[in-house]
Amino acid sequence: MNQPFLDDIALSLEEAWRLLIDGSQNRKSPLHTPAVATVREDGQPSQRIMVLREAVREDRMLRFNTDHRASKVADIGNKGMVSILGYHPEAKVQLRLSGRGHIEQDSPACESAWNDATLYGKRCYLADPAPGSAVNLPTSGLDPDIEGRKPEGFEVAPARENFAILLVEIDRIEWLYLAHTGHRRAMFDWDPENNSWNGQWLVP
Repeated sequence: MNQPFLDDIALSLEEAWRLLIDGSQNRKSPLHTPAVATVREDGQPSQRIMVLREAVREDRMLRFNTDHRASKVADIGNKGMVSILGYHPEAKVQLRLSGRGHIEQDSPACESAWNDATLYGKRCYLADPAPGSAVNLPTSGLDPDIEGRKPEGFEVAPARENFAILLVEIDRIEWLYLAHTGHRRAMFDWDPENNSWNGQWLVP
């Protein structure tokens, strides 16, 4: 069945944000775990899969949780560029997004994200040494006493000092719809002067 957004660029943007919002709320969505890329301090690209925790269209914002000690925090620094890639096979849509990243550790938004995290999720931030540290033997970084079981609230409380959120303010969205009848591709750039998206069809 022909989708209305195939030939309507405004509806293509609507579909992109619909999929992102669903991806942030639906663990079964392929867009729940997109690839997030940054550029390291040495100029090398770095990618990782992250869980999309929140998508707010009005703010053009995507939120991810992270360990404040992780290398991506240094990569982003003060509003460093972030690229995000996701593909939804059922919807036949690939999304490439880019924008400025921002790390928060002590903000109300970060505190709210921490409170919303599960005990298992909070346990991840107890890793010692920090994520990415070189070790002699394979390890989760967790104390053996807490590994493999659901922790108590008081046990994960110390992890709060390592917890942070990554907020990405999206200023470009590239939308690609794959279909045997003919692909569709569009680019959307944020226009801050007019407070709106500028859309342009592209050849797939």
